[in-house]
Amino acid sequence: MNTLYDTHCHIDFQAFDEDREQVLEAAAEAGVERFMVPGVSAEQWPRLQQLVNQFSSWRFALGLHPWFIQQHNLNHLQELEQALDTPHERLRAVGEVGLDATCDNSELQRELFIEQLKLAKNYRLPVIIHHRKTLETTHPLVKQYGPEQGVIHAFSGSYEQAMKFVDCGYKLGVGGVITYTRAQKTRQAIAKVPLSALVLETDSPDMPICGHQGERNEPARIAKVLGVLAELRKVDKDSLSEALWKNSCELFNDAQPASNDHVSG
Repeated sequence: MNTLYDTHCHIDFQAFDEDREQVLEAAAEAGVERFMVPGVSAEQWPRLQQLVNQFSSWRFALGLHPWFIQQHNLNHLQELEQALDTPHERLRAVGEVGLDATCDNSELQRELFIEQLKLAKNYRLPVIIHHRKTLETTHPLVKQYGPEQGVIHAFSGSYEQAMKFVDCGYKLGVGGVITYTRAQKTRQAIAKVPLSALVLETDSPDMPICGHQGERNEPARIAKVLGVLAELRKVDKDSLSEALWKNSCELFNDAQPASNDHVSG
């Protein structure tokens, strides 16, 4: 079985409160050994950390997500810095941060994004970046303020856009988008960029894969994303999963041997 790392999933969200352990067990059966669970708001961080303490296979990040911009204020940056000053052993990144053109308060978004990039750089942590219709405005800010490592979550763009971030040392999050044949631009880009720049993700409970539209997404479905990626790159799944696992562990400074304890610890 392939050993997989879901580098972006929100399995702390209420969508999983009724069956979280079963979802994690299904993921383990599909080969998912580890999960990166990003923070989205200061209000959510304490609950996220409580859940992280229950599940040894989880890693986590703390950040102020632009989708929840109405919940954020500049004081939350101080709370984030305090949390980074006394880190949990499985706190491995700053995120989810970024810019979203479909949300309001673009100036606050920009200020929070820049300050969180600076914090990630200061604390030598990778950053997990959300983008929606903002790839072109995100890149110069990453280049100017960002840390040396990070991941462009749910990358959906051209090969040229992809390589701008790859050249900065960043990885691209590959998820359900590539399972849709209509996403030709992104599929072509992901097929061509260096394999060392790719990691897998689901964004559960969001971004369902093809054939499961309208359903809650789950980490177990990352196995389908792996299969499509292998087809696009014309490589076998075993060697691909090995490389992706290595990329993920390098990104989050994670020990490479996989844990057998998927549910509690």
